[in-house]
Amino acid sequence: MFVDSHCHLDRLDPETHHGDLGAALAAARERDVRQFLAVAVKLEDVRALAAISREHEDVVIAAGVHPMQCVVEEPDVEAIKEVAERFDAVAIGETGLDYHYAVDTDSADSDEVGASQMPSRGLQYERFRRHLMAANELELPVIVHTREAREDTLALIREHTDPNVGGVLHCFTEDLDMAREAVRHGFFISLSGIVTFRNAESIRELARRIPLDRLLIETDSPYLAPVPHRGKPNEPAWVVEVAECIAEVRGISVEEVAMQTTANFYRLFRAAAPQAPDNVREALAQAGLV
Repeated sequence: MFVDSHCHLDRLDPETHHGDLGAALAAARERDVRQFLAVAVKLEDVRALAAISREHEDVVIAAGVHPMQCVVEEPDVEAIKEVAERFDAVAIGETGLDYHYAVDTDSADSDEVGASQMPSRGLQYERFRRHLMAANELELPVIVHTREAREDTLALIREHTDPNVGGVLHCFTEDLDMAREAVRHGFFISLSGIVTFRNAESIRELARRIPLDRLLIETDSPYLAPVPHRGKPNEPAWVVEVAECIAEVRGISVEEVAMQTTANFYRLFRAAAPQAPDNVREALAQAGLV
């Protein structure tokens, strides 16, 4: 069994199975992808994700605001908690820091989000902090997007997360030292289709060196389709290609990658465990993985 630990099911590309989400999920199940975590990028999206989850019992959801999203009103801790609880989210996110395009908080136009089409670093920092506080209070893991923001990401994680609850650095593309520091604070590292890209040797090195019991796999669909589908809209079925690449670089079987990353998923997202297939829960328990 495989788990797509991060996908945006409400953003399915119209080219993918003619825009039919049910068909896309069926295609994934045909490849033994049996659990999907649908992740919000705005709190307003969570209601639609919850409707998908009600229709498909193998879909669970996360509630949060992506660092690159511009919103009319920044949610406070209570607002984040209220949405997560109302719609039975199993995680908070995705949230985090993305400084690649963000204007510096010290610049004159740092608050001119409309002009830059990107929340400033200061705004992202405070948004991330509130999400971490909400996750901590709800005892839910947090899904973190981080790019070019190593020190601030790690500082906030150290300050505001409980290592016994933890979270995941999703679609990870930073360095091994950052991954190791996050793991020390109870986090998992999730790899996407980027690991299959021809110029992504550094990510394959991460796949080799991060402990297998701390790895997750994802598509981040409809984005970042893996080889040999690169250039097409991504879909959950292609999480298998991510697992195959990791198996190849580690010199182990795809079955071992599937089993361990599935176990890791349910260890982290404990609220999703009741929705695991019965035979999977049994197998994981017998193997001592959950």
